[in-house]
Amino acid sequence: MTIDPSQLNQEQQEPIVVPVYQEEAWVEKHAVDTGRGVRIHKTVAEHPVRIDERLLRDDVEVSHVPVDRIVPLDQAPATRYEGDTLVVPILEEVLVVERRLRIKEELRITRHRREEHHAETVLLKSEQISVERFDEHGDKPST
Repeated sequence: MTIDPSQLNQEQQEPIVVPVYQEEAWVEKHAVDTGRGVRIHKTVAEHPVRIDERLLRDDVEVSHVPVDRIVPLDQAPATRYEGDTLVVPILEEVLVVERRLRIKEELRITRHRREEHHAETVLLKSEQISVERFDEHGDKPST
């Protein structure tokens, strides 16, 4: 419905009501017995079948080999194959304490010789020896 605005009374400002309708459907169901039933029989048959297939199976042997070798950090070994053997290096960080000598300081010792005068009175001892000889006759000692 189209409304012409010129038909509206300027003095009367009544709202225009436009009804909106919606239809609804009502559905009913009724169960009807037709008298026809169904019976199902099921049987299972078993037939033996021989299967003969080859299956692959992998067994692994893990062995620990001690190495105990220090390597630089930039030369860490990677996982590698040696023939059919996968070699996985097990790494461990170790703390290395190193003792080094450091010259802390030096002592410089210089000898200077000088001569000085020294005077002192000391007691000195001396021994005197006299030798007495006898001649063959035994008379006189010789001096």
